[in-house]
Order: sequence, then C-alpha cells, then structure tokens
Amino acid sequence: MGFNCGIVGLPNVGKSTLFNALTATAAAEAANYPFCTIEPNVGRVAVPDPRLEILAKLAGSAKIIPTQLEFVDIAGLVRGASRGEGLGNQFLGHIRSVEAIAHVLRCFEDSNVTHVEGSVDPIRDAETVETELLLADLDSLERRAVAIEKKARGNDKDAKAMLAVMTPVLEALREGKSARSVAIAPEDQALFDELQLITGKPVLYVCNVDEGSAATGNEFTGRVAKFAASQGAASVVISAAIEAEVAQLGDEEEKREFLNSLGLEETGLARVIRAGYGLLDLATYFTIGPKEARAWTISKGTKAPQAAGVIHTDFEKGFIRAETIAYADFVACGGELGAKEAGKMRLEGSEYVVQDGDILHFRFNV
Repeated sequence: MGFNCGIVGLPNVGKSTLFNALTATAAAEAANYPFCTIEPNVGRVAVPDPRLEILAKLAGSAKIIPTQLEFVDIAGLVRGASRGEGLGNQFLGHIRSVEAIAHVLRCFEDSNVTHVEGSVDPIRDAETVETELLLADLDSLERRAVAIEKKARGNDKDAKAMLAVMTPVLEALREGKSARSVAIAPEDQALFDELQLITGKPVLYVCNVDEGSAATGNEFTGRVAKFAASQGAASVVISAAIEAEVAQLGDEEEKREFLNSLGLEETGLARVIRAGYGLLDLATYFTIGPKEARAWTISKGTKAPQAAGVIHTDFEKGFIRAETIAYADFVACGGELGAKEAGKMRLEGSEYVVQDGDILHFRFNV
C-alpha cells in the first residue's frame, strides 16, 4: 500500500527490540496474515481489526486478509545528527521517506542498559531528537528558499505560491517550532508535502516501560503523555521486553494467558499498529465474499473511484458505481442478503466519499 511509519529513537531505548517483536509476531502469524520483509529493517504487519472476523463469519468467507501497515526500523540517532554525527545522514535520509514517525522513548530504569545521555529522561530525549530534526529541516529549507526567492522575484507564479507556503514554515523553524505546528490551508497541502519536511510528519510517542509498568504506566509515561498533548501528538505505553516474549509464544491461548497474568487485555504492539494507522489518517473498507473477506486501506476522504483503484487500476478507470453497505447495517441484518432485503444497500456514484467500515462491491466496465 505504501503507507509506512518509521521507528526512531536514541540508541538503547528499545527501538530495535520493538521492531523485531513486530516482525516476529507477523512472521508467526504468516499462515493467516501475509507478512513480507522487504529489507532487513522493513516489515509489513497486519492491522488488528475485529470487524473483519465478524464479517467473514457472517459471509462464510474461506479466507481472511487484513490490511497492512509498513514499519521501518531507522538507524539510531545521536546528538549532532543534523551535522552528520553518527549515522546522521543515513538517519535523516531514511526518515524523510516515511509518512509518519513512531518515536520510541526509554521510560524505564535499568543499570544494566546504559543510556547515551547518562540518565533516563524521556522528555529530554524527545527534545534532543526533535532539535536534530528541526535543524535538518531548517538547513534544507533555507538552502531551497534562495532559489525559490530568486524565481519569485522574476514573477514566477509557481515560485510565488511555494514561497507563500515556505515563509511561515521557515519562521516557525527559526523559532524552534516544528513544521507541523504551522497551520496549512487545505489548498496548500500539496505544496507543503513537496517540501518533505521531517518535522511536518505526524508523531506517535511510544513509551517503552519495564514489565511492571506495562498495564498502568509510570511517572515517565505520565510526563510523556502531557508532552505529547502539548505537541498535538499521541502516546502509547508498551513494554518491548514483554512484546519480545509474546512473539516467541506460538499458541494464541498461551499468549492470552500470559498477557492476562500481567493485567493486559492485548499486546502493546496491537495498540502501536492501530495508533500508527490512525496517525496516518487512514480508513478501512471491506470486500466480502465466499472466497475471502478482505480489508483495504485508503486515506480518509477518498472517493469511490479512487478507492476502487486500490484493488486494481481498471476498477478506477471503468468505475460505474459502488454497491455500498455500512458495517453496522451489514452486521445488524445478518449479512449481505439481509441488508439488501432491509433496503440498507445503497448505490453510490463517483462523488461518494468512502466511509470507514463500508462493505463495497464495485461495478465497472473497461
């Protein structure tokens, strides 16, 4: 699908442990949930969605295929990365290519695991990473601004439009504020996206805690939650150590018993995956039949023809209409036949904006 989320953080915060647990979990469930390792540091994981199993049961589908999200384990960042310290250039290059950021913060004390800054302070760590990203964006944008300003003075229409978007962003960066703090008009969003600013990407703060704090969090996670709220971001509590243990358990019942013993209803990975999905402002629609029940990913606000194109480009090119049943109606009526008999199936045209949970059947002609 191309929707991806980069996992970033300072060294020794549990970033790679989290990524490895994600990929191990996906690999263990490969019989039901397709998993693909594109590179050693890239993996696709199924997005947990209980609606899909309910729909499959109602339709008698032989196979379940969930939608997926791609996670990228990005090389660790150190102070000075914006000047090329450590793997700075590699880090910045990889992070520019992802669409959202899962920022792992160490929220546990352990004398056996050294911290690059000598002490545990997740807010300081978050600000260290954010500062490096701000400096990288500022350097990139100031260099680009020189050429854009020259073209704008020559009355170049496109350059003038771009400069109007760049100017408030540059001002924010110079004041130590992220690019995402700047209000961008909907009609300017495409130009803003062209800038490929790291601090313009949505962020999820992932609080990596000790096993004892996985269910309730701790003082560190409380501070991160307040910090995230002030940044217009979200936070999730997870114990990478627990996730690594769960990933090694083969039986689902065994996993449930282990989680219940720790006071957990689900894995932290499920929360991270769902939060990452929400972070990208995505929605899910379903196609249901006897062969398979399948979830498809689209951006919120996608119209029916473009949603059809996610399945195949021919569906979009030859789009006629979409037979549409809302999830709640499909379930309440006991399936497609009941929904049709109750008058709950609608015929939607090319201007219809697909809603999260829609069950769709596309009519097309190529």
